[in-house]
Amino acid sequence: MDIEKTLAALTLPEKAALVSGKNSWYTAKIDRLGLPALMMTDGPSGLRKQTTATNDLNQSVQAITYPSSALNASSWNTNLLRQLGEHLGIEARAEQVSLLLGPGVNLKRSPLGGRNFEYLSEDPLVAGKLGTAYVQGVQSQHVGVALKHFAANNRENQRFTASSDMSQRTLRELYLKTFEIIVKKALPATVMASYNRINGVLNSQNHYLLRDILRDEWGFHGAVMSDWGAVANHAAALSAGLDLEMPGKGQASIDEIVKAIETGELDEGTLNKSVRHLLHLIQDCQAAPQAKTYDHAAHHQFARKLADDSIVLLKNTQNELPLRPEKAGKLVVVGELAKHPRYQGAGSSHVNPTHLVTPLDALADSGLSATYYPGYRLDDDETDEQLADAALAAAKTADHVVVFAGYPAEEESEGFDKTDILLPENQTELIGRLAKINAHTTVVLQNGSVLEMPWIENVAAVVETYLAGEAVGEATWDILTGKVNPSGHLAETFPLQLADTPMAPTFGQDPHHEYYSEGIFMGYRYYDTHEMHVLFPFGHGLSYTTFEYTNLETQADAHGATITFDVTNTGQVAGKAVPQLYVANHASHAPMPTKELRAFTKLAVAPGETQAVTLHLNRQDFSWWRERKHRWQADTGDYEVMIGESSRDIRLQTKLTMNFENAPAPLSLESYLYRVIGDPRLKGLFQRIVITPLSQPDVPANFFSELDADGQPLAFHNRMFLNMPLRALIALGTPDKPIKTFIRQANQDR
Repeated sequence: MDIEKTLAALTLPEKAALVSGKNSWYTAKIDRLGLPALMMTDGPSGLRKQTTATNDLNQSVQAITYPSSALNASSWNTNLLRQLGEHLGIEARAEQVSLLLGPGVNLKRSPLGGRNFEYLSEDPLVAGKLGTAYVQGVQSQHVGVALKHFAANNRENQRFTASSDMSQRTLRELYLKTFEIIVKKALPATVMASYNRINGVLNSQNHYLLRDILRDEWGFHGAVMSDWGAVANHAAALSAGLDLEMPGKGQASIDEIVKAIETGELDEGTLNKSVRHLLHLIQDCQAAPQAKTYDHAAHHQFARKLADDSIVLLKNTQNELPLRPEKAGKLVVVGELAKHPRYQGAGSSHVNPTHLVTPLDALADSGLSATYYPGYRLDDDETDEQLADAALAAAKTADHVVVFAGYPAEEESEGFDKTDILLPENQTELIGRLAKINAHTTVVLQNGSVLEMPWIENVAAVVETYLAGEAVGEATWDILTGKVNPSGHLAETFPLQLADTPMAPTFGQDPHHEYYSEGIFMGYRYYDTHEMHVLFPFGHGLSYTTFEYTNLETQADAHGATITFDVTNTGQVAGKAVPQLYVANHASHAPMPTKELRAFTKLAVAPGETQAVTLHLNRQDFSWWRERKHRWQADTGDYEVMIGESSRDIRLQTKLTMNFENAPAPLSLESYLYRVIGDPRLKGLFQRIVITPLSQPDVPANFFSELDADGQPLAFHNRMFLNMPLRALIALGTPDKPIKTFIRQANQDR
């Protein structure tokens, strides 16, 4: 496609149609110019392709239901997340889908967040690295993604109107950082603006968010779309940097844009920018010419593999697990969730599975035999004494009890927040009674988010499966029997109780504002800094083997540091270690968490084997956002490097002294020309990007037309001219595009 030629051929109503969704799942098509409609579908954990015959969230084409993002993040495995993206991309191509609406990468600020099952982590690095791999995988199959929900969309109640109110440092270091990592490294096709406001400004109309940061600072070149129904004023949204309103209001959307152009409310040049972004999207993400098929069985097995790598062994007293057939003895399975499991979240990410395998279904192939008792009812949180008594009677004579527990589907969904983090009363009571009767009780959890465990001291083992997808049954028994050695690690902290969370007194209390008064002290940054007891710390995960960490060495220079150490499997079975590198900042005078995750990896280690690990830290890993200067700052001084298997299980640590040169502040439109000319690197870049194109014979006379004997503009010798900011050059007639390109390139090359 010749983008500029196509743009010139479009009529105003056609442009207005392109920036307005045709309906819930398609962009507009322009037949006379051969511009096809793009189909999009929800897809963080599997395709939810709607048929044209229904808008029921629970009615969609059959597709592989992969584990939820809450479980996938527990893998800490970027290779598997890329493979997940590739599988989803293959399925999207087969279904002629052009754009996958995901991944969701908002941080898990509060355990009450109704959409936490759909998000990856409380930490921006974990979410950023895993999200990057996912996006790269999907887009390797020529399917675009919609990175969502941009930004600070951390509660569901009043999500269309509530304002997320926070400091710029909090916004930059936490809630924008994940998006920044993915935008810069994975180049997503689109970014989806969220419903909420940030500091009072609606995100779909937030020029600072969509233009100043996303485009001008991060260099995003894709399209910006709205969440469904997030646009309050379409013309204002386009002016702020939105490109596509979804799902659109039909002819009304077209008419309002045409009218806005005619009245001067919206500049047609601004509209053209949005249309141009969408033309590139249409060109890059056209659907496959015909529907295809894919190997459903192989994709199901990958869903099982992903769950296997992600399930977290939280507790394992005296090696209660694994339940190997030769030692399991008489086994009793309790819980309706064993027969009717929670394996996915509710709302827009709901998938119609191709082949659901429940824990009871998979029991026969696990090598174990067991008797099953429902124990409780999912549709009622009151204890059914008949069901409970039958399970308790069986547990008295059992060698081992495995009880499946979790939330009913209606308790965890998009669209509303939770009110507590306790299991239903009948399940909590039953677990407590079972543990008193039988000391060999294992709890298998099926939940979308963290929960309180008042029974934790009395049970032998706890296995966290979150929402494990359609292979939930197979993967659960893989872990319980030791067919797979668990290697999942928590990507969020489990507090002892909801009241321990820093936002407990205020979360969701004000219908109009969500006050992020905890600032950067969220998640483990809060609990570890305040030395609070937690149920399970961030990064925690047990194995059926043990790992030893030795030989920590560091090497630093002006750009960062290289960290090396050894990991040895000191147990009897093969396993996967997840070394986590934390940095403590003792150099800066600003308030700092006691430690922050700055790198991680995952590696398979055979029994007795030692592997060398090398992790790299760059300048950004030592930086914090200095609000007064509106810039990232890395300070010279002492830092501490810690290697651990969780934020509380530190195995190695050492001091690291960094000597950072005083880096100049990043350039902006407020930067003065004398700074550009005084720096040889910036001067050369400015000459190439701005001056040379403007000094051509066919370009109208401007500030850079007249050159001295050395080929330098005479303007460079004019002190008054040098004392102008770059924005003044634009105001005086210099084209804005080369100036902004120069600023972006200069900052990227710092």
